[in-house]
Amino acid sequence: MKPIMFYIGIDGGGTKCRARLRAEAPSGLTGDGALLGEGVGGSANIRLGLDLIWTHILDAIDGALAQAHLTRAIFSDTSLGLGLAGITTATDCERTIAAGPRFAFANAATDAHAACLGAFSGRDGAIMITGTGSAGYAWVGGRGHAVGGWGFEVNDDASAAVLGREAIRAALHGFDGLAPHTAFTRAVMAHFGGHPSDVVKWATVARPGDYGTLAPMIMSHAADGDLIAVGIVERAAQDLGKYLARLNEIGAPKICLVGGMADALTPWLAPWTRSVLAVPEHDAIEGAILLAQGAPNGMDVETVMS
Repeated sequence: MKPIMFYIGIDGGGTKCRARLRAEAPSGLTGDGALLGEGVGGSANIRLGLDLIWTHILDAIDGALAQAHLTRAIFSDTSLGLGLAGITTATDCERTIAAGPRFAFANAATDAHAACLGAFSGRDGAIMITGTGSAGYAWVGGRGHAVGGWGFEVNDDASAAVLGREAIRAALHGFDGLAPHTAFTRAVMAHFGGHPSDVVKWATVARPGDYGTLAPMIMSHAADGDLIAVGIVERAAQDLGKYLARLNEIGAPKICLVGGMADALTPWLAPWTRSVLAVPEHDAIEGAILLAQGAPNGMDVETVMS
């Protein structure tokens, strides 16, 4: 096999994917290779379809290549690491890699596994992702342990999407006189046009990321003390605490809270959580670069060669 000259890491979530291009590093440690470029693309959750997510991944890679004044011609000298939302099995890893262009080497894993690798530089630990969706993941003793993350329709507790869904439910209850109709619930109804039929029309085509756009409004009204918004955020924080407790029980000595909702929800967590929370050493893209460098993908199978 030709020597690897470049590494590309992809962190792909429900809203966007991020690419990072590094030069080969003699030490083989994440972050040691020179940073050459970064790029951003659309959603990379494989549940949206492999053709679509590869379009977004390649958009992100092209952005990184452009910064480095390079082209896709380097793919044959490049090792790729993919940490993608929606991956749940080794088969998902294989078919995702097969659907894309050929690289010198490719390795795929869940976005949670990549984030955990990055957060602890490959050592034991856990991460709790709370962004558009949510998922807990522990890497302990060479084994991966997933907690939650089974999708917006049935799970994704304490995520922006679920916060948005609960806000809409509360607003409809308020409109119908089934619960208090506060400044917050009125603001949610006004956001959609003021009538339940407007909400139904929107929900017919809405995706999790669309629900997640309501999160800033929810957090703002909760900070102002609106009783309905406060209740929604408090329930999310309680759910988050349950996941943190379970990850610690599995054996993770420390847990990193990551994702777009992490900073917003941290002040609402129970005091005991401070003893297990840690600051990530690196981000999920660096975890994906570790995958590109041959780190285990957490699927108990050999990494996949493209």
